[in-house]
Order: sequence, then C-alpha cells, then structure tokens
Amino acid sequence: MKRFAALIALSLAALLGGCATSRIVDSQVLAVANVPAGVQLQGAHYRFERLPSQATNPEAGLAEQQAEQALASVGLVRDDAAAQFSVLVGFQGTQYLADPWGYPYPAGTYGSLSIGRGAPWGSGVGFGMGMRFPPTSQYHREVSLILRDLRSGQVVYETRASHDGPWGDSTTIFATLFKAALAHFPNPPAGPQRVNIEIPR
Repeated sequence: MKRFAALIALSLAALLGGCATSRIVDSQVLAVANVPAGVQLQGAHYRFERLPSQATNPEAGLAEQQAEQALASVGLVRDDAAAQFSVLVGFQGTQYLADPWGYPYPAGTYGSLSIGRGAPWGSGVGFGMGMRFPPTSQYHREVSLILRDLRSGQVVYETRASHDGPWGDSTTIFATLFKAALAHFPNPPAGPQRVNIEIPR
C-alpha cells in the first residue's frame, strides 16, 4: 500500500511538473480551400502583399516573419521573384477585463484596455475600477491568411485562427496562432475546428 501511494505521489508530481512548464493554446480555426483543377498548393512559391493600411505598420513585418515560419512548416516557399501566389496577412488583438468565468464585463462596468486592430504587439492605456477587486485581464487575438493565385487573381485558400486567454506574451501567442491557422493545410475540414498546440510557459 505504501509503495502504491508513493507511485501515485510521483505520478501527480510529474503531472504538476509538466503543467508548470507548458501550456495549451486552444484556437478556433476556420479554413476554406477553393483550389482550381491543376493548381498545386503543396510546395508552391509565394510573396507577401500588404494593404495600404499595413504599409507603415511596423508590426506587419513581425507578423509576416511569423507567418513565413508557419507557411514553411507546411511546405510553402517564399520567393518574391518567382511567386505563384500572394499571401495577405491579417492580425489583431484586444485586451479586456473578464469575470470569473472568462466572459468580458459589459462596457463601463470596470473599463477595458484596447491594443487595437493591426497593432497587437503594442500596448494599450487605461484602467477600470469597480465596487469589488478588479478582475484579471484577458486577451483576444486573431490572425488570418489569404492565398491568392497571381495569374487569375482568385483566392485559393483562406484561413483564420483566434484565441482568448490570460497570457500577455503576444509575440508567442500570435506565432502559435499562425501555426494553428495552417494545421489542416491544404485540405481543411468543413466548418470551425478547435486546434490545440502545446507551448512552453
């Protein structure tokens, strides 16, 4: 009995140790493929395109770096000179105050902080106070990738991933979201999917 209890204690310690060194980023992913006959996405070459509103955004470069790593992991090759496809990267993030169940408080109850669309690695300014001790901050982050055939102008693959959680390390979470967005590339299942990725704390 003592040996059994010791084994249980060791198992719990190992489990708790694992929880202390890693975390799960659970993303909601929706991807749609619209690939014409004869067009091959696997191993294709691409270049990035930017919207006019992204041209002067310093965070756009970091987002593209993270997207490039995620695209490389599924076999796509960045090749600005001989690209077959363009890739438009989208990203946004918002910080808010949540109740004990993780739901946002109504506007004006405690106040909120907003990072803003297109600048998720920045920082917001503001605070809120209520009758009780202020709740913890939560973060909503979302990324998107749109692949377009440069010859026809047709969108051949569109995917987006979002996550709500308590972690403030935006750079790490956004990089994980780009990986989640491409989890089912190039043959995504129909409808929203949940993608869990384990990362270090």
